[in-house]
Amino acid sequence: MISQSQLEAYLWGAATLLRGTIDAGDYKQFIFPLLFYKRLCDVYDEELADALEESGGDREYAALPEQHRFQIPEDAHWKATRTQVKNVGKAIQDALRAIETANPDTLYGVFGDAQWTNKDRLPDRMLRELIEHFSSQTLSLAHCPEDELGVGYEFLIKQFADDSGHTAAEFYTNRTVVHLMTEMLEPKPGESIYDPTCGSAGMLLSAVAHLKRQNKEWRNLRLYGQERNLLTSAIGRMNLFLHGIEDFRLVRGDTLAGPAFVEGDRLMQFDVVLANPPYSIKQWDRDAWSADPWGRNIYGTPPQGRADYAFWQHIIKSMKEDTGRCAILFPHGVLFRNEELAMREKLVGHDVVECVLGLGPNLFYNSPMEACVVICRMNKPKERRGKVLFLNAVNEVTRERAQSFLTEEHILRIVAAYRSFTDEDSFARVVSTEEIAAKGSNLSIPLYVRVDHGHGNGNGAAETISLKETIVHWQESSMVLRESMDGLFSVLENDYPQSPQDSTDAK
Repeated sequence: MISQSQLEAYLWGAATLLRGTIDAGDYKQFIFPLLFYKRLCDVYDEELADALEESGGDREYAALPEQHRFQIPEDAHWKATRTQVKNVGKAIQDALRAIETANPDTLYGVFGDAQWTNKDRLPDRMLRELIEHFSSQTLSLAHCPEDELGVGYEFLIKQFADDSGHTAAEFYTNRTVVHLMTEMLEPKPGESIYDPTCGSAGMLLSAVAHLKRQNKEWRNLRLYGQERNLLTSAIGRMNLFLHGIEDFRLVRGDTLAGPAFVEGDRLMQFDVVLANPPYSIKQWDRDAWSADPWGRNIYGTPPQGRADYAFWQHIIKSMKEDTGRCAILFPHGVLFRNEELAMREKLVGHDVVECVLGLGPNLFYNSPMEACVVICRMNKPKERRGKVLFLNAVNEVTRERAQSFLTEEHILRIVAAYRSFTDEDSFARVVSTEEIAAKGSNLSIPLYVRVDHGHGNGNGAAETISLKETIVHWQESSMVLRESMDGLFSVLENDYPQSPQDSTDAK
């Protein structure tokens, strides 16, 4: 059996063969499909061998479709492709399409649309080297169990994210943050889990991992995801299959323009929604949203330059009335920007926001920006109604080798504070929706929880929050000044009423 370290070296070794020939950001469109192709063929051979042994060597019986999870046509098998010397790219492309066609309900489109036949980028020599590299290990279930291969696949996703720079955020979210979000929502066996911008399906898998850690039934989870990018959605589907999960629906498409999961004339609703929507996208159909046929504009129409509240409203409309809860990773701007004030007032008034959690810097992929997690719940427990828990966990972050992450201790502390839902000096505070409304429906965390700067972690978190607090103080002062000026003008109007002539001039 292959060890985890051997598996990781084997997987990354395939990527290093492409170095210097194609851009690092493009590795994934060739490596992931080849890995999945090899896995499918090795598992097929394993199932064939088991069926032959069971039937005493009956090859017809062993080849029956019911003996296999997926069908692999003989001329599309890895072994057949491995014999190709010329036009290797075309042979790979034909094999992948043949496998998709043979499994239309499960694998159609799963291999993406990489340009395998472009010999300028992928000469025959290089593709033969890649195939020989992958041929050096057997990826059967016995040799490489699903959990191990799944971890290896996640390792590869992380490596590609590190190697490809800013484009990584499309398909990779810091896994320690995902783990935290899942722990806060506590998915239960049999529930439906949805991610409207699912990337490589890491958030959906985190719900499975949560139940596995607790030794609870995870196979009856119903997983749903939508992803706009073709390659990323293919990576997500491969990721789920390689983790041994087959009962899921992951659809390629634009969630705002065309939500994939609908029932009649309404959106499908889910128990749990986990999401890291793209930050403040500008290219979206705002006009269509203002008359949204699915009724998602419950709080209003966001500005063209920021679609964050469109995703937020989509998520709220996608939650079940009784059990629905969500965790959304956002930039802090959604909590206080003036251009979204009217929508935020309605959101606070709706009383679905349960917790606003501020995280430390550098937890957004390849960005120093601080992130926040917003927890919403459609049916709050009675004792939490009309209240929001603010958690200021800016100092709960560790940085090693240019990577920021949450340790298990950080996660345990945050989850414990969320579950207790009580005040904790310099860390947590329960605030009434009336107080939030009095502060102009501003959800900025330092308005409610001030951090003790004596416990900074030396990586600049304290300085960052200090700047943020300065901004918040300015916002508070502006509010007070505005109220004072309104009061003053009111007094002046009462003391010095306008003459009819003044009124006419004013018009």
